[in-house]
Amino acid sequence: MTIRLTVAQALVRFLAAQYTERDGERRRLIGATWGIFGHGNVAGLGQALVEYADVMPYHQGRNEQSMVHAAVGYARQSNRLSTHAVTTSIGPGATNLVTGAALATINHLPVLLLPGDVFATRPADPVLQQLELPFAGDVSVNDTLRPVSRYFDRISRPEQLIPSALQAMRVLTDPVETGAVTLALPQDVQAEGFDWPEEFFAERVWAVRRPGADPAELAEAVRAVREARRPLVVAGGGVHHSRAEAALAEFAEATGIPVASTQAGKGSLRHDHPQDVGGVGHTGTATADELARTADLVIGVGTRYTDFTTASGTLFENPAVRFLNLNVAPFDGHKLAGLPLVADARNGLEELTERLQMHGHRVADSYVTEYTEDKERWEQRVDACFEADEPDVRPSQPQVIGALDALVDESDIIINAAGSLPGDLHKLWRARSHDQYHLEYGYSCMGYEIPAAIGVKLAAPERNVWALVGDGTYLMMPTEIVTAVQEGIAIKVLLVQNHGYASIGGLSESVGGERFGTAYRYTADDGTFTGAPLPVDLAANAASLGMRVLRAKTVRDLRAALAEARAADTATCVYVETETSDTVSGAPPAQAWWDVPVAETATRPSAVKARELYERHVSTRRRHL
Repeated sequence: MTIRLTVAQALVRFLAAQYTERDGERRRLIGATWGIFGHGNVAGLGQALVEYADVMPYHQGRNEQSMVHAAVGYARQSNRLSTHAVTTSIGPGATNLVTGAALATINHLPVLLLPGDVFATRPADPVLQQLELPFAGDVSVNDTLRPVSRYFDRISRPEQLIPSALQAMRVLTDPVETGAVTLALPQDVQAEGFDWPEEFFAERVWAVRRPGADPAELAEAVRAVREARRPLVVAGGGVHHSRAEAALAEFAEATGIPVASTQAGKGSLRHDHPQDVGGVGHTGTATADELARTADLVIGVGTRYTDFTTASGTLFENPAVRFLNLNVAPFDGHKLAGLPLVADARNGLEELTERLQMHGHRVADSYVTEYTEDKERWEQRVDACFEADEPDVRPSQPQVIGALDALVDESDIIINAAGSLPGDLHKLWRARSHDQYHLEYGYSCMGYEIPAAIGVKLAAPERNVWALVGDGTYLMMPTEIVTAVQEGIAIKVLLVQNHGYASIGGLSESVGGERFGTAYRYTADDGTFTGAPLPVDLAANAASLGMRVLRAKTVRDLRAALAEARAADTATCVYVETETSDTVSGAPPAQAWWDVPVAETATRPSAVKARELYERHVSTRRRHL
């Protein structure tokens, strides 16, 4: 039996019938579709979404990149068991997807991209927005999505959709392969009718695998842990993707091994868990980084070991250090010449714990005492950063974080991605639940926070969801505020105004760049941006987009505004200008190095001095072989 539908109609019906299942939990794979319509998809997917509005929810976006961010936020909050699709027209609508696709793929988060494409039949050539290449007739701008997609196909004939759609679902649900998946859809093919087998639209359940460890690798891992005297776990995002938090807690409690976390892994243990020692790496805590420097075994669980985590190869200083990498992806399991333990994070931790308990293995009490006392000292530093002796003055950025930290409970979710906030949050934030801390730091994409908050709120409507953004990030992509207002999605935006790119300004100064081009100020007589701050009113801008805005001038105002926003049932923004004076307590400085190359030759004293310091740091880097 067959049914005649257009390609777009068939795709929407197919997507509505796809499900995932893991640990007995069954979820719809494609929970909704985001779209902005143009001539490249309005008569195809646009019409199909109207035709099947009863089975495929639709969200109206304002920017194609931000639609991907919203889908990614939804996917992460859904533990990668459910995601959204995103459809665009051809041309700039399609190329606007590239940044979001890169973010999704780098973070191993599933999202389905359905960009319109030029005519497959080429009745007129070129068409509006078509890229012409003299050496290739089969290339369109959609090919820019190939390198940032885990799977890419162009559906040039209706019958091609069947195998391609099945492959797309396979990749979206594979814990190793998942990321952005792109099906480019020529606009004429979208609207073309075809006789589809009814079986194509039957409900299909995709099992999300939990592979166990190879017995030989497991035995080697157990031996490595038992031989170590100063082991340290580095928990990455894979802990959350696997929902391995309870297994990690059991492992840490049974062995006494401390647990540090990457940006993606923060919250793997609650902040007050005895074995939690905070963030690790360039933005980490002094406690975690000192343990990393002296560790003789680093147990990476679901981490990619980015340069922020390894302090660009300078952090793990112990000459005898070895690495044990528990990861579902063999590619990551072999990094730093480590012993691979290729398995699902939860399964691997449970197997490791069981074997080690059989041997009664536990680290020395003196080691536990050492990191416990160090953690207590660090918490005192955090308290000092959060403390505001004078509540009627403008707050520092750490005091802004502290005011929010004092208000929330484990049901709140905070979202951030770029600027100076990630470093402060990694060091200072006290995560109270496994999914409270939502930092996108694989791509560190400015503009992610507000649309991602919408996606998270759609996945967890009962939770308070906070998007923490600086002025630089806000100016990149505030437009999805309109979507939140339109659909009644009660996200909370904490907008911090510090008049420029504060993070890059500090980095620029440290590498001899003298903060050039990083301030939002008028141009001075010498051509530099060192004049008075710009009279830009971001609070008024947010209000003009329909958001309720609460302005806070002091620490006292801020506390009251945050409490009012948290209780609100509509999209609400808290706007605060921070104090940047040296007399106000800031976050502790970086506890480990990060490699940003410094000019090898220069005449300006700042660059010469920065180069001398750079060469000293570079000399400590090592290859772990």
